[in-house]
Amino acid sequence: MAGVDKPRIEAAVVELLAAIGEDSSREGLARTPARVAEAYAEFFAGLDENPLEHLRESVPVGDAGNGEVVLLRDIAFRSICEHHLLPFLGTAHVAYLPSDRVVGLGRLPLVVNTLASRPQLQERLTEQIADALEQGLRARGVLVVLDAVHGCVTARGPRQAASSTVTVASRGELTEPARRAEIFAMIGSSTTDDSRA
Repeated sequence: MAGVDKPRIEAAVVELLAAIGEDSSREGLARTPARVAEAYAEFFAGLDENPLEHLRESVPVGDAGNGEVVLLRDIAFRSICEHHLLPFLGTAHVAYLPSDRVVGLGRLPLVVNTLASRPQLQERLTEQIADALEQGLRARGVLVVLDAVHGCVTARGPRQAASSTVTVASRGELTEPARRAEIFAMIGSSTTDDSRA
C-alpha cells in the first residue's frame, strides 16, 4: 500500500456531512474534511508497516531455552473498530519466553501499535500480536492480554460507559494453565506500590 488517499477521504467526509444535513463549508466544519484525513492517516498507518520489522534486532541471552519470562505491562494502544469506525482504547500486557534471544523492550509497544493502527477487531488484534511475537522472536511461549473500552459500546447502542472487553491469546509453553496463571498474577500485581514512595 502507498498510504491513505487523503483527497479521497476529504471528499468522502464532505459527502458524509451533506448526508447528515450539514454544510461542510460553514465556519466550524470547513477544515473538518482535512482534519479527518490527517487523523485517518495516523489511525491506519499500520497498514503500511510489517510488525516483524520491529523484532529483527535482538540480542542473545545464552543457552537456548533458559530464558525466564519477559513481561511488559500496561502498553497503551488505540485502534479503530472495523464495524463502526469508532475507536477502542486500551492496555496491552505482553509476555514471552525467550528461546535464545530477546528484543529491546521498546520494540514490543511498536508491534502492538503497528497492528492496532489498522481497521481491527480486538479479538483478531490479540491473536495477531501473539503470532507476531511467536514468529518474530521464535519464542517458546507467548501470552497477550488486551483490555479495552470500545466507542461502539460506550457511545452508541448499549451505552455502557463503565464496561471494558478483555481478550487473551497464548502460544507454546504459555498455553499451559500453571504458566498462564503465573503470568496473570504478574499482570494483576500492583504497579504502584505505596511502600516504594
